[in-house]
Amino acid sequence: MGGEGAALPPGDSVRILIVEDNARIGVLTAEGLSAMGFCCDVAPTLSEASELLAATSYDIIVLDLGMPDGDGRAWLMVERAHGLVTPVIMLTARSALGDRIDGLDAGADDYLVKPFAVEELAARVRALLRRPGARSTPILSVGAILFDTIARVGSCRGEPLRLSLREAALLELMMVKAGSVVSRDQIEASLYSFDEPVTPNAIEVLVSRVRKKLAGLGVHDQLVTLRGVGYLMLEPVD
Repeated sequence: MGGEGAALPPGDSVRILIVEDNARIGVLTAEGLSAMGFCCDVAPTLSEASELLAATSYDIIVLDLGMPDGDGRAWLMVERAHGLVTPVIMLTARSALGDRIDGLDAGADDYLVKPFAVEELAARVRALLRRPGARSTPILSVGAILFDTIARVGSCRGEPLRLSLREAALLELMMVKAGSVVSRDQIEASLYSFDEPVTPNAIEVLVSRVRKKLAGLGVHDQLVTLRGVGYLMLEPVD
């Protein structure tokens, strides 16, 4: 179970699991992080968190200590023992030094005391992603297209690509999978949270927008649609 929570392959959209029983805090945290380009799922119990870890992979876990079905530190120790390597940021109202030390000793990578600003949480997420081994080289390159996976910005032939958060996530995914077909289901799993509705033509529209922005900077026919199969980022031919 825990081993399924290992960090995503380098270049995929950053996915965060928020383990928080306070519905308001969970929603506000997810909304704040989503507005900064992260894909978030919220688990209101430790058991649901374990189920989500078994179902998908996460880059970061944001974990509240006081959960209704157990103590977050004890849960984390069990998950670590089962092979969980995903970085964990603990959230808690307990600010005493001993509590922070106990949390870090239980397997947390960072510690944030409530109340907190979502901007600080996002900065700590980015800091963990910059750690050696967290993700590979932050700059993706496919032909004339470049994408900085930390700054979340792309460029083409030296000119900036003006992308929405979702467009940037799609471009990143397609670049890391360049040369391989990416299905609609793969895109949905990487770019949308479990409870986020996806309209029938949402992926097609998203791909079309990114394709047009690439074409506007001189890159044509590199992001293609394979009807009934998926989408493909072509490696340029010299």
